[in-house]
Amino acid sequence: MRMDKTQELTAEMVVNQYSEQDLANLIYEYGEERFSRQIAKNICKQREEKPIKTTKELVEIIERSIPKAKQKDGHPAKRTFQAIRIEVNDEIKPLYNTIKTSIECLKEGGRLCVITFHSLEDRAVKNAYLEAKGKCTCPSDLPYCVCGAKSLGEIITRKPIVATKEELEENIRSKSAKLRIFERR
Repeated sequence: MRMDKTQELTAEMVVNQYSEQDLANLIYEYGEERFSRQIAKNICKQREEKPIKTTKELVEIIERSIPKAKQKDGHPAKRTFQAIRIEVNDEIKPLYNTIKTSIECLKEGGRLCVITFHSLEDRAVKNAYLEAKGKCTCPSDLPYCVCGAKSLGEIITRKPIVATKEELEENIRSKSAKLRIFERR
């Protein structure tokens, strides 16, 4: 699962060394898996007997963790494997940091437009934009801001721009694409 073989973190390390809580959070956040807690619990129970060494072993644990009636939307292990891959390759944090840096590099009136194809990517872009917009966290009864929130600009697209029906007919791959725009002020 590693894109960079020089990285120390491996999928095997994630599966065999992360705590049950960390595994559950990882699978839920990056895999958007409803049964993350049960999967993590069963992984930890299995590794008490012996370390999990193969993907087949992991798949069997995941299949046992998800009720059969809920295993209709593709392979039951795809979300867990996606979560582990994202963790091992650190795929989300660099995107978030790149967006923040890009906004800081914009001139006044410049716009940053980002197209995402995955909900986790879209969430990273949305959160980076919200942070750059700045939001005062001071109580409303204070006469002025003391929290130091600094706005770098405005979010132009309150909701992401998605493909129209006509665009989808022409290019079905545009179904998951979402465009968000931020303007530096």
